[in-house]
Amino acid sequence: MLMIPSEPAPIMAQLRAAADSAGRAIPPVWPLAATVAVNPYLGQTGQTLAETAALLARVAGSPVTMPRPWYRERLASGAISEADLAAALAAAPHAAKPASLGALLAVLSRDPAPELPIPTVADLAAKASGIDWPAIIAERFGAWAGGYCDQGQALWAAPRGKGAYAAWAAVATHDLTPEIAGLSGFGAFVADAPERAGEALARAVQALELPSAAFGTYFHRLLITLGGWAQAARHALWQAELAGGSDAMLSDFLTIRLLWEQALFEHYAPQIGPAWLAALAAYADPVAPSEDHIVDAILQEACERAAQTALAETLGAPVSRPADAAPVLQAAFCIDVRSEVFRRALEALDPHIQTLGFAGFFGLTAAHRRYASDVVEHRLPVLLNAGLTTRTGGHDAAPSRHTARAIRAWGRFKLAAVSSFAFVEAAGPIYIAKLIKDALGLKAGQVPRDPKPLADPAPDLATRIGMAASILRAMSLTRDFAPLVLLVGHGANVINNPHASALHCGACGGYSGEVNARLLAGLLNDAEVRARLCDAGIEIPSGTLFVAALHDTTTDGVTLYTEDQPSPAHASAIAQAEAWLAQAGMLARSERALRLARATGESNVIKRSRDWSETRPEWALAGCNAFIAAPRRRTSGRNLEGRAFLHDYVWQEDQGFGVLELILTAPVVVASWISLQYYGSSVAPDVFGGGNKLLHNVIGGFGVVEGNGGTLRAGLPWQSVHDGRGLVHEPLRLTVCIEAPCEAMSAVLEKHPGVRALFDNRWLHLFALDDAGRMAWRYRGDLQWEAAA
Repeated sequence: MLMIPSEPAPIMAQLRAAADSAGRAIPPVWPLAATVAVNPYLGQTGQTLAETAALLARVAGSPVTMPRPWYRERLASGAISEADLAAALAAAPHAAKPASLGALLAVLSRDPAPELPIPTVADLAAKASGIDWPAIIAERFGAWAGGYCDQGQALWAAPRGKGAYAAWAAVATHDLTPEIAGLSGFGAFVADAPERAGEALARAVQALELPSAAFGTYFHRLLITLGGWAQAARHALWQAELAGGSDAMLSDFLTIRLLWEQALFEHYAPQIGPAWLAALAAYADPVAPSEDHIVDAILQEACERAAQTALAETLGAPVSRPADAAPVLQAAFCIDVRSEVFRRALEALDPHIQTLGFAGFFGLTAAHRRYASDVVEHRLPVLLNAGLTTRTGGHDAAPSRHTARAIRAWGRFKLAAVSSFAFVEAAGPIYIAKLIKDALGLKAGQVPRDPKPLADPAPDLATRIGMAASILRAMSLTRDFAPLVLLVGHGANVINNPHASALHCGACGGYSGEVNARLLAGLLNDAEVRARLCDAGIEIPSGTLFVAALHDTTTDGVTLYTEDQPSPAHASAIAQAEAWLAQAGMLARSERALRLARATGESNVIKRSRDWSETRPEWALAGCNAFIAAPRRRTSGRNLEGRAFLHDYVWQEDQGFGVLELILTAPVVVASWISLQYYGSSVAPDVFGGGNKLLHNVIGGFGVVEGNGGTLRAGLPWQSVHDGRGLVHEPLRLTVCIEAPCEAMSAVLEKHPGVRALFDNRWLHLFALDDAGRMAWRYRGDLQWEAAA
């Protein structure tokens, strides 16, 4: 047990290290205004799936794979074969795996008992008293955290100057709810607690007689009970460290939760003492996967190998293509899987249309201010810091600024708790027209039409030239330019959806992609930049015009921003492009309508985007299972069913493999976050899912709760992965296929241990494509490769 040392510094350091480690085991969650997908297993990427299963069973009672019947059904239907099972068994890294395929099938035939997490003091106190203390803690903590984490929704937000622990203590000392429920003296207990969070944590650990071996998993368990609030605090730490600082909110949240444990233990010790000793022993045990955990991981890999076989057949099948011809239109889309459907439809219209895939922030890490407002939109991957500051329009944007602020204030008033009834009373007479339009689906979609964005301050010429050259090389677009080149960002236009930003561009930090596309078009149309790009070996013809565009993934409509650089000489080419885009939109909607419940045809897809009662306006990235970085000719003409991220890459033009390094460390990692968020929200919706949209209420302008309070829900809503009858997202870890030499990819992985861990522990699968586009080599871990079967 923890003893009071004569020199407390070593114990305090151990406690801080354990608290920090437990906090980093929690994934961050981004606020609703700019939601991005997050890998819920971000803190476990150094472990295998089976090891993670053992850990999460202990701290959350959460599975990391689907139930056994799901795998049995796939085996019975032939979706996975015994050959897939045998290959997955042979590749399993755990010594305790079944000895043979027969032994594996025998384990598969039975269902393991449900796993429960190790109880907390609150769990034991609830069992002893009949009072639901975990629910009370969730409700009281959530009520306070909603105000403390508020981002402009609350009319009376909690003060934040003191830090989370001090702010909570100031409220908790006056909160009578715990005492009314049966925890007498709770306010006085909090008032007597140490003023410093670190000292309060140490005192609670001592009172609970916690052995040092139990620190890690017990702290992790307590943070899991806080749900999305712990993830919100992890986000604060993420942002602080990205800026070179630190943040104590997460450790403060842990201390607050520990004080609840201490108070309950002191109150119920006679009833729960023996059970608590048993729990302490369980927390202190080393974490090791059981046979069932190992078998489930093997079954999951077998499903992924089956999907890889299907992908290999698609990529290897012969495709008839027209003879190469000079393109009359090039369109660069985001690598988002939704773009694959539209790109395929667009290319089918004319052999002279060429599409490309590139991360939707277009290489510009912009911190953007709309209307010179005080809100900075980080339109870049959350892995990066902003490298460019931009603003909307000219210097005289005052009328627009006032309008935008009024709209923002109106939106906050609608969401504020005090407005739940007052809003209808105050706005009813003037809001009735909007209610009727929304109810009948008559409201037209709102396409962003801000004035042209500008860099502020503008980079010097040398910087602009360097930016243009590096972006074009990363896009594999350095020659054979078409007369018209579209740079197509993407966004989604939906109504009455708190998670609307999650449908926007993840590479743009949860914002739509038109700002970055317009900035890049302006850069590449810059005459001075073009003139000097020749020195870098890139010659853009004088007759080539770059035009920014925005693809609405909900309606498959595409808007061109031709006003940014009017060009009468390109009028006919632009008119033809708009006609092609409209036709491609119809084709894409027709294909997507087949997956959407109650979508009677392509025209109905547009109506869904304007229906305020529609919980599934689009499927977003549901179904994603592959990332392919190769020349477009490897994938063009092949139906990848909107399941693949497609990034153009020509390794022969990548001197020093800098672009390959960029792809593996940025777009691949972002895609893995997306894939694993869909995975986690499907296999463990209670822990890593966002809950039921029909029950959501926005809290703090930050996230959602189910009902009127309690635990913040993070992850994807159930309606984003399930159609009411079954999962629409098949939970598979992402298969990454790159046409590049194995040695070059190994060199990148060796240089970036964090990325290597994703592949070594099979959170991602890696294949090398040969010069015919076939999945020729499989990465087996530890920088080793083998021939793909």
